[in-house]
Amino acid sequence: MTARRFGRAWLWFAAAMLATVGASPLPAAAQDATVPGYHGGNDRAGHSVVPGLTAQTASRTRRDDHFEVVLPSGSHAQPLFWHPPGGGRDLVIVATDDDHVVALDAQSGQTIWQRRLGRPASRAEVSCGNLNPVGVTGTPVIDAAAGDLYLDAMVDHAGAARHMVFGLSLKDGAVLPGWPIAVADALRRRGERFIDRVQEQRGALALADGRVYVPFSGYFGDCGPYHGRVLAFDTARPSLAASWATRGAKGGIWAPAGIVSDGQSIIFVTGNTAGVSQWQDGEAVFRLDPGLRRTGDAASFFTPSNWKDLDDDDLDLGGTNATLIDLPGAQFLLALGKDGDAYLLNRAHLGGIGRALVTAPVADTPIRSATARFRVGRDEIVVVQAHGPSCPGERGLLALRVSASPEPAVARAWCAPLDGQGTPIVTTSDTTADPLVWVLGAVGDDRLHAFDGNDGKPVFASDALPRITQFASILVAARRFYVVAGTRLVAFDLPPSP
Repeated sequence: MTARRFGRAWLWFAAAMLATVGASPLPAAAQDATVPGYHGGNDRAGHSVVPGLTAQTASRTRRDDHFEVVLPSGSHAQPLFWHPPGGGRDLVIVATDDDHVVALDAQSGQTIWQRRLGRPASRAEVSCGNLNPVGVTGTPVIDAAAGDLYLDAMVDHAGAARHMVFGLSLKDGAVLPGWPIAVADALRRRGERFIDRVQEQRGALALADGRVYVPFSGYFGDCGPYHGRVLAFDTARPSLAASWATRGAKGGIWAPAGIVSDGQSIIFVTGNTAGVSQWQDGEAVFRLDPGLRRTGDAASFFTPSNWKDLDDDDLDLGGTNATLIDLPGAQFLLALGKDGDAYLLNRAHLGGIGRALVTAPVADTPIRSATARFRVGRDEIVVVQAHGPSCPGERGLLALRVSASPEPAVARAWCAPLDGQGTPIVTTSDTTADPLVWVLGAVGDDRLHAFDGNDGKPVFASDALPRITQFASILVAARRFYVVAGTRLVAFDLPPSP
C-alpha cells in the first residue's frame, strides 16, 4: 500500500539513535504467572506463551463442561488471574457491571470470596450511554507483590452516580485502609471540577511505581461536558497524586486497553474534542512522565494534521490503544484511527502536530478495539479487529507488519473474515514460534476463533457462546482460556504440553 511520510529523515535518525540496539523479542506471559492487567499487563501486548499449542494442536481446544460459573451480572472488564507469591490457590478475578468483584478458584470455579462495592448506578443516573446498570466497566489492575486489586466503580449514592476508586485485598476481598476514594471529591480539593454522571471509566487501569492510573471518557452518545482524563492514585498513602485532562471539551480516552506503559512513560490516546478552533488535546497520542506533567513539547504528543476534520466527523484516534513496538535499533508507537489510518511514531519524539514517521491507510472500517502483537524475524505483527480494503467479508481481523529496516514501514501482512467484534490475543509455543491469533466473535457469531498468525488461515472455531459483549477479550492462564459469556464465566482447556 502507499504510505504518506512526513519529515522522516530527522525523525528516523532520532529513533535509531535513541532506541535500544539489538532489541530482544517482546516478553510474553508465562502460564503460571499472575496476569495483573488487561492483555497481560501494562504493555498490553496480549501475547502468551503456551508450549505445544500450534496450528496443528489448536483443534484439540475443548470447553470444560464442568467449569461454568454464574456471575452476579455481565461484565465488560477482562478477567484477571492471581498466582499468590510463594504458592497457594490460584484465583480468577471478575469485576461485574453491577459492582461485584468475585474471586474464583481457577481450577474448579468455586467462589472463594465475593465483594459488593455498592449499588450500581442506573442508566437513568448518567447522561447517556448503552449500559444498564453502570458499575465496573474498565478492567482492574493487580499489585501482584502486595496481593491487592484496584478498580473504579460507579456507585449509586443517594440517587446520584459517583465514581469511587477501590483498593481490595486479594486474600479475602476486604477494602484496604484509606479506600475507596471519591473521584469528584479528590479533584475538588485540587480545585478541579469532575461531573460523575458524564464521565465513563471504560479503559483498563495500570499500576506503575506505586501509582494506579485511571483513564476516563464519556458515554456512548458523546453527551455532556466531559473531558478525557487520567488520574494517578498513590497506593502507599491512598490519595490522588496527579491528574491530567484535555483542555478542550470531550476528548475521551475510549480504548478498552486504556493506559499503556513502557516502564518509563504513561501513554494514552484521546478522541474527538468539541467546540475548538485550535488544537486542545483531542485526537492525540500522549507520552507523559509518571507525574502526568503537561509540557507542550512536541516530543510528548502527536496529533494528525487533519485533527479538526477528525473532530468534526467523530473519527476518534482514541478508540484503540497505542501499541508499543520494539525492534532492533528502533522503538516505535503505532496508533490506529477510526478513519482507518495507521500512524507510526518515534517513541522518543512523537512529533507534535502532523509529524508521524509513517501515515498509512490500512482499513476501510473504523478501528476501535485493542491490539495484540508478536515478533516475526526482525518485524512486528500487530493484529486488530478491523476490515482491510479488498479483504474478504464485511468485518474481520487485520494483521499489520511493522518494519524498521531499511526504513520505517507499515504494511498489511494478512486479513481474515470474522463475524464479531472481540479483541484479539496471541499465543506462541515459545517466544516467537507457532503464532496463533485468538478472538471472540462478540456481537456476531459468539464463537471462539483461532487463526494462524503466519497467514491468517482459520484453524479453530468453538460452538457458540451466549451473549458475548462488544470488545470482549480472553484471559490466558493456567493452560486455559477464560471467557465471560453473558452472565457466565466459562473455561476452555488447551491441549496438554508435549
